[in-house]
Amino acid sequence: MTARRERLDAARLYLVCGGQRPDLDEFLEAALTAGVDVVQLREKQMEARPLLEIAARFRRACDRHGALLVINDRPDLAIASNADGVHLGQDDLPPAAGRALVGNEMLIGRSTHAPDETRAALSEPVDYICVGPVHATPTKPGRSATGLDLVRLAAAECAKPWFAIGGLDPQTAKEAAQAGATRIVVVRAIEQAADVEGAVRALRSAIGA
Repeated sequence: MTARRERLDAARLYLVCGGQRPDLDEFLEAALTAGVDVVQLREKQMEARPLLEIAARFRRACDRHGALLVINDRPDLAIASNADGVHLGQDDLPPAAGRALVGNEMLIGRSTHAPDETRAALSEPVDYICVGPVHATPTKPGRSATGLDLVRLAAAECAKPWFAIGGLDPQTAKEAAQAGATRIVVVRAIEQAADVEGAVRALRSAIGA
């Protein structure tokens, strides 16, 4: 197992965020100091050059705290930014094609939204799986909530590291943990928090981390 995969296995709290907030460096520092283990840079509409400039700031922040950096959607930009991984959705490049581009050392994540997708990901060349959205969320407009049933399925069947995602806050994260989740992905509960460090600590506590 590589160092990246060892760190992934130990990860419990995964933050997805954009890179355009004016207090970006302070925000990342607060989140990582409090206990975020993985950070995904998600900017679907940004051109490559400015995205790489922002990714360099994410990379420096993650390096200071030993956290993993993941780039959303783009294997080429994950390579160019020296990220630890790339995250692929169901409408993105197939994982086998992504693996051919990034090689064996880089992590690949996979979004799944239904039992057949989650089970399929177990045989794909991916390192971790996200299941959800557990609850409806504006970050995934039009995507129906899966509820906790997909969390329970993942807990029963997933041998790979997996994360519950979608509308999770300290209360709903606790419910996901009771359904079997030991790792979660969060967007708004950290990005919109008045007290970022407090939000991170509350989320970690909710899943027993």
